[in-house]
Amino acid sequence: QVELVESGGGSVLAGGSLRLSCVASGIWTKTAYMGWFRQPPGKQREGVAEISGGGGWTYVADSVKGRFTISKVNTKNTVTVYLQMNSLKPDDTAMYYCAAGPNRSNYNYWGQGTQVTVSS
Repeated sequence: QVELVESGGGSVLAGGSLRLSCVASGIWTKTAYMGWFRQPPGKQREGVAEISGGGGWTYVADSVKGRFTISKVNTKNTVTVYLQMNSLKPDDTAMYYCAAGPNRSNYNYWGQGTQVTVSS
């Protein structure tokens, strides 16, 4: 059983920063691909950033490249994945979700989401 718990969302002014955290627990989370996705109001969910189990591969969407960074830290029993978000824009307003899966084509575990609101 894999459990994902996100935190770190909030309301900021444009140009500000937030760091989202996702604590993942489960028997295979240390080898799982993990990603951050977001769903803006009235729009479809989109991928933001992904990282491989070993952390050697990362992907960042063009819309956030140069502003967002994904990283992960493994502990004995958990994995924490971070999304550092800088130079935030109103278009970044969305519910942000953490996900985990055996590969990047199969994210089958999702967190409950954390809201990010950026005002101008």
